[in-house]
Parts: sequence; C-alpha cells; structure tokens
Amino acid sequence: MTDRCRLYLITPPLIADLAAFAENLKAALGGGDVACLQLRLKSPEGVSAKDDEILRAAENIAPIVSAADVHFLINDRPDLAKRAGADGVHIGQKDAAYAEARALLGPKATIGVTCHNSVDLAISAGEAGADYVAFGAFFPTRTKEAPARAEIALIENWSFATNVPCVAIGGITAENCGGLVAAGADFIAVSSAVWEASEGPETAVARLNKSILAAALARHD
Repeated sequence: MTDRCRLYLITPPLIADLAAFAENLKAALGGGDVACLQLRLKSPEGVSAKDDEILRAAENIAPIVSAADVHFLINDRPDLAKRAGADGVHIGQKDAAYAEARALLGPKATIGVTCHNSVDLAISAGEAGADYVAFGAFFPTRTKEAPARAEIALIENWSFATNVPCVAIGGITAENCGGLVAAGADFIAVSSAVWEASEGPETAVARLNKSILAAALARHD
C-alpha cells in the first residue's frame, strides 16, 4: 500500500456539529500528506453511534476526502461502509469477521483488522487477505479503552518478517511517533493529536508529517 510511513486520521469519537467538523477536516487535509480517514463514532467505552448518525456523517465526509484523494474507511460496520460507498472498513476482533466483510464489500475494498499486540492475530488476518493490520495501543490514550499495550519492537519484528502493511495506533503524537516510524510502521494513526490540538488541525497535521519525515530520513541514514 505504501513505500513510506504516512498519516492515518481517525475522526473524533463524537461529531456534534458536522458543518464545523467539515471545516476542521478540510483544514487538516490542507496541512500535509494524509493517506486515510477512518470514520469512528464510538465512545471510549465502545458504545457506537446510531446507524443514521454514521451514515449522515459519512455523507458529509466522503466528498471532502474524495476531493483530497484520501482513502475513506468506516469503523466496524462493513454493511454501513457499503451503503455509504466508502473505500472499505476497519474491523476489530469483536466486529464482523474478515471473511464476512470481504464477501460483502468485494475484492477491491480495503479491509484492515485490529490485532492489539498479537502477532498470531496479525498472521491470521494477513493470511486471510487483510490489506493491513493495526497494532496498539503504544501509548496511553483517552480515545478508547485499549485492552492491550504494544511494544515498539512488535512493529520492527513485523516489518522485518512480512510485507503486510501495519498501522500503529494509540496515544501517538508528533513528539512520540519517531520510534514507530523508525521501527517500520507503514501508517501512524492519530485522532486527538489532530482534533484536540491547541494549534488547530492544519498545523497539527503539518507537525506530524514533519516528525514522520525526520524519523524516516534518520532511519535511512
């Protein structure tokens, strides 16, 4: 999917004002390279928004990310991803099975799978055909209740052993992402580091891209 580490944005868990978020999203995408946006409307306790809320948000978000040539995924729900015309879905271990998601969305859809800190889960997902696996949480996060803490060495070992792309997630910021990039992460997933940034989403994305580039250059020195 990529030959360099790129930014993977996840929406805030609650979008109270879609018009305001649309402007923040445009600003974020104007701040630098973004590979993907995942629509994830779910409380830290795991309570998901209603279907109509998710679809309404998707309807507002899809044209913005499409215009920016950014991949659009929906969290958990392959059925809603299909209805919304999204590029794919990100599924967790307690969500729809990979095979079900692939059967519904077809061979061209992007399907990513949460694997926490488990190489075994990641191997199973990769062998099934997942387009990427996601590891984390690497750092403390308020966005969700993380069931496991992952070590940076997991990224390094995975990148060495396989070509299946990996996403690093969980409490990642411009200040702490360097080790994950250096370890070989294909994508750095962030949420609060952008949407809650005091300097605004555009500057936050720019700072994250600067940190990713610096770590990547250092890795290849």
